[in-house]
Amino acid sequence: MKKFGSAVILAGGLSSRMGFDKQFMEIGDTVLSRFLASVLSEEFEDVIIVTNRPECYENVGPRIVSDIIPGKGPLSGIHSGLTHSSSEYAYFIACDMPNLSLSYVRYLKSRMACGSHEACVARAGEWIEPFHSFFARGAIRRIEQYLERDRRSVYHLLEALDTLYLKESEIEEFNRGGRLFANLNTRQELEAFVSELPEGILSHAGVDGLPGRELFAACG
Repeated sequence: MKKFGSAVILAGGLSSRMGFDKQFMEIGDTVLSRFLASVLSEEFEDVIIVTNRPECYENVGPRIVSDIIPGKGPLSGIHSGLTHSSSEYAYFIACDMPNLSLSYVRYLKSRMACGSHEACVARAGEWIEPFHSFFARGAIRRIEQYLERDRRSVYHLLEALDTLYLKESEIEEFNRGGRLFANLNTRQELEAFVSELPEGILSHAGVDGLPGRELFAACG
């Protein structure tokens, strides 16, 4: 099995503060989850979206899967993503995190390449960033045990795993102004983010001309 081949976009959650389902969030001429999938496909041969609304996706591009153990929050999505992963490690990002850095992904790979850790995450002081991270398929059974006991905390799971924590100083060049780990929770945050984009459009080298709703069926 390949060591690094799968990337997972978690598209669950209630989106209560945004007021609409964030997995269909439009920025300029594209949908953010579609943009993330396209960028990740430059680095990973297998891109997976974990969603509680699989009927809303066309059968194109990324693989579309749902929670195997539903209703337990992000840990359910991590479990499903790992179970469907085609590689030893899978990269995880949430669908509301617009600042994807492939340079950071490659740095994480370099840090994980020679070890046998079960996870790799960044730490800022006492705060742990659970996404823009790698988890190992070897952790699946441990996650199942957590979920079976209705334990949902990703942070407590990381404490139980053999986790490689990256120091804040180590990731500083990738995280200028704290942007890398920012997510969009409200309409105000979305509007502020779009206002800072050139012409209000997401762009990335190698990703152009994205049809806005190509990935989706009639939902939204």
